Amino acid sequence: MKTTHLMFLLASTIGIATTAVAGPALDMAQAHFAAIGAGEHAAIVHDYADNARLTWVGGPLDGSYDGAAAIGAVWSKFGAMGPLRVTVMGASESVNPKGATVTAAVQFDGKASIKVRYVLTYRDGKLVNETWQIDPKLAASAM
Repeated sequence: MKTTHLMFLLASTIGIATTAVAGPALDMAQAHFAAIGAGEHAAIVHDYADNARLTWVGGPLDGSYDGAAAIGAVWSKFGAMGPLRVTVMGASESVNPKGATVTAAVQFDGKASIKVRYVLTYRDGKLVNETWQIDPKLAASAM
C-alpha cells in the first residue's frame, strides 16, 4: 500500500497521469517512465534483467540493443536532453504466471515533444523486453 501511494505521489509531482488501480508491472512501468523523464540513469538501468533487449523504432537512437550495459548507454544519450515532463495515458497491464506486459502511450515534453508507443515485458520483476516506438501522429486524445 505504501509503495502504491508513494508511486502516486511521485507520478503526480512530475506530471504523470495515473490510473486508479495499478498492478505490480504497471507500477514498475510508471516508475520506469518517471525515471526516464527525470534522467535518473541508475534507476533506469536497475529495471533491466541482464539479458534484456530494447528495440527503439524511429529517431536518432533507432535500433536494437541487447543487455543492460548496451541499454544503459542508449539511455545515457537520451538523458542528455535534460529533464522531461512525462504524460502517460491509456496504459494497460496483462499478467499471467509467466510474466506481465504493459502497453502505454507516453509523451515526453522538453525542448521537443516525443510521442511514444510503449510495450514493456516483465519476468520475475525485471524488464526483459522493451519496445519504444516513436509515433509522431499520436494524438493526446488517443493517449
